[in-house]
Amino acid sequence: MKEQNEQPSWKMKLHEIIYEADTPMGRLFDIALFFLIILSVILVMLESVESIDQHYHKTLLTLEWGVTIFFTLEYIARVISIKKPWKYIFSFYGIIDFISTIPLYISYILAGSQVLLAVRAFRLLRIFRILKLVKFIGEASQLQSALKASRTKIAVFIYVVLILSVILGTLMYLIEGDEAGFTSIPRSIYWTIVTLTTVGYGDIAPQTSLGQFLATVIMILGYGIIAVPTGIVTAEFSRGKKGQADDQNMVHVNTQACPSCSAEGHRDDATHCYNCGHSL
Repeated sequence: MKEQNEQPSWKMKLHEIIYEADTPMGRLFDIALFFLIILSVILVMLESVESIDQHYHKTLLTLEWGVTIFFTLEYIARVISIKKPWKYIFSFYGIIDFISTIPLYISYILAGSQVLLAVRAFRLLRIFRILKLVKFIGEASQLQSALKASRTKIAVFIYVVLILSVILGTLMYLIEGDEAGFTSIPRSIYWTIVTLTTVGYGDIAPQTSLGQFLATVIMILGYGIIAVPTGIVTAEFSRGKKGQADDQNMVHVNTQACPSCSAEGHRDDATHCYNCGHSL
């Protein structure tokens, strides 16, 4: 009881700032992190433009070092502010944070003209920082739940599309043949899938009237097919939002993260973590 009444240590304060968004400092940290991730991705894009990189290479490199140092300190702070560091280190976002921070350091360790291509590849890993933005989008978890709930329906839908592609591709092979570019059934199936998805590369095209009629049917079918998975996911998404609203009307949860296991979504009146039992 005495432990709970004491002032939080610097680790607890650091944990509160980094892992929680309900506090003013936590919100400020998240906003700063958000803009730095965006800045880092923009820097990667600008460096890939040769004319810009030639004129502003030093400026871009200086900014990138600033961003990299910040993300390095953030990573270290996340590790030391949690009771079980491996929970974060081996988590999805922990791995993303690590692989998106190290490339600039690796580019200086692997020196030499013979490894310049490898260095460039390592530095492109910085683009993974954009995946961290998912943490700042409240709807992301709802979309993930909707996709998970509709995975069986989507799998059945894809199975039906594949069967249709095989049947229609085989028909097109029989109708058109080698002269129009349909040299094999797999190549005809490739054309069917491209046409069904309304991409239409134009590398193969039917020449006969019957083939063009079948192509028209496939294209129209493609527009209808596009709407099916969208409808499935949208329905699950709406159902999930309604269920979440009902849950929030019963029990309100916050963004407080457990200092031991990093579990989130605790009740406002909770004193212990629902996952590991550690005091909050």
